[in-house]
Amino acid sequence: MAFYKYGQYLSLSSDAKFDVIWEPGAAPSYSGLYRCTGCEREVVGEASRKLPPQNHHQHTPSEGPIRWKLLVW
Repeated sequence: MAFYKYGQYLSLSSDAKFDVIWEPGAAPSYSGLYRCTGCEREVVGEASRKLPPQNHHQHTPSEGPIRWKLLVW
């Protein structure tokens, strides 16, 4: 879970870019904080640079496949 101290630097958004699921090793369109949909691990992703690959971390079977979702843009 991402935490923040200074709320005045963040704005709520319902933009569809937050709903896109990215595969491991994909190059996202937006820089930001990405969260794994299975285990909730977070990474920094840069636009047009690859997200961590499949072997970045391992999941248990109950966590499902590694997939990344934009959390903070």
